[in-house]
Amino acid sequence: MYHPNHPQGHYQMANQVQIFDPPSVISWKPGYYTDSGSLDFGGWVWRYDLRETESCATEVALSYDWSAVSDVVRQRIGFPPFAADYLSNSLGHLSELVRSNG
Repeated sequence: MYHPNHPQGHYQMANQVQIFDPPSVISWKPGYYTDSGSLDFGGWVWRYDLRETESCATEVALSYDWSAVSDVVRQRIGFPPFAADYLSNSLGHLSELVRSNG
């Protein structure tokens, strides 16, 4: 992963799946490695909700919940960590990947 506000810029994530209900929902909790090398979870959750439309396409909604993030983590990485257009850009990238893989 890469984020310009991350101290190293590039970093590794370890995602823990919270909900996996094909073909409707996948939700995951991103984890990160602490300075001591242990895996920790910051309290945020990402989620895709998928719904088949009448035209045999799939409508995808991407959401996130930052409500369980501690003040310490919020201060360390800054909140919100993504610009407002991040979700729509992420969905656009997902759409490109799906279309390119036919």
